[in-house]
Amino acid sequence: MYNNQKTGVHIPGIILLFFVTCSITHAQTPFVTVKGKQFIAPDGKPLQLKGINLGNWLLPEGYMFKFQNASSPRLISNAIALLIGEDEAAKFWKTYRDNYITRDDIHYLKSSGFNSIRVPFSYRLLVNGSDPVRLEGPGYDLLDRVIGWCKDEGLYVILDLHAAPGGQTGDNIDDSFAYPYLYDSPESQELTCRIWATLAQRYASEPTVLGYDLLNEPIAHYFDVNALNPRLEPLYKKITGEIRKVDRNHIIFLGGAQWDSNFKIFGQPFDDKLAYTFHKYWTEPTQAVIQEYVDFGNKYNVPIWMGESGENTNEWITSFRKLLETNDIGWCFWPYKKLDATSSVKSIKQPEEWNAIIDFADMQETTFDKVRKRRPAKEVITRALNNYLENIKLKNCQINEGYLKALGLK
Repeated sequence: MYNNQKTGVHIPGIILLFFVTCSITHAQTPFVTVKGKQFIAPDGKPLQLKGINLGNWLLPEGYMFKFQNASSPRLISNAIALLIGEDEAAKFWKTYRDNYITRDDIHYLKSSGFNSIRVPFSYRLLVNGSDPVRLEGPGYDLLDRVIGWCKDEGLYVILDLHAAPGGQTGDNIDDSFAYPYLYDSPESQELTCRIWATLAQRYASEPTVLGYDLLNEPIAHYFDVNALNPRLEPLYKKITGEIRKVDRNHIIFLGGAQWDSNFKIFGQPFDDKLAYTFHKYWTEPTQAVIQEYVDFGNKYNVPIWMGESGENTNEWITSFRKLLETNDIGWCFWPYKKLDATSSVKSIKQPEEWNAIIDFADMQETTFDKVRKRRPAKEVITRALNNYLENIKLKNCQINEGYLKALGLK
């Protein structure tokens, strides 16, 4: 029996327990969380993720500039610097990041029907260029900016470390030196942990951030996977441990080895807010292709998320998207914008003189003599680059309506 001292009313304990239980049951968190195989929204209902990757923004990829040899961020940056010099190149990249993704882009994505975005970024934007141990760089303000816009629009954000210190993949996409040195280097692992802990502390109280995708597409298949694969989950545990010291609110996404495809490297889940992510490109859009991920989710009662796919026909994307939804798997297709393409939400118009930039960037041998002889005329470079920076703005991009329709959106 509970005696309310203020009113003198006696409340039977069983009734008091009922009210307390109801209060706990209906207590809601402002964060997206996980329950079994589902993502749970703050209103307590299952959340089906429908997202798009902001590829090429905070980690440029050569093919989205129509480059072949200048494929990684470092090689692309080198080509731009060879064209216009370091000082002008710095101005180019600042304008590029300011124009490529804006508040208007985020509003457009929300109005089109997406409920989430994945933001691939390079660690190089979060460290001092001359002293990487110092965690300072333009990336923090850029992430703050896009998260703020998404908060205003009601879009969730998944942060994706696309290029980790040392390189987690060993290819152009992680801006590495053609090998995943992250797994051999204690220094790179420590820096990776510090970067994630810093971001987690920064966004620990921000519900707009849905979670952290720790390492994009780790360990390419053409390395010694038997030696490297066993090192991946221990590194995930190490990074997660550092994140959990400052943030217990957010979901942590773990991608499989070999381009986020191999879940055999995983043991039993080691955290109560884990989700597992796979990527699939250029496969048949059939149940057999995703069955191993469905089985993994069933075995461990954890959410499965398709973090990247696309670069295919609209018919294929329609089939694969429907397959995912039939299996209650949320998705995030790739990419939002791309130069002169139909396999993206938006197509960037290619400047008339852009072929001169492509030819220069893709020189097989970059000797000083060859640079001097092959560099286009200054006025051609200026027009091409300025027109590109103008064309990447939302208002100047073309909507690929077939791509949006394939995703079941407006």
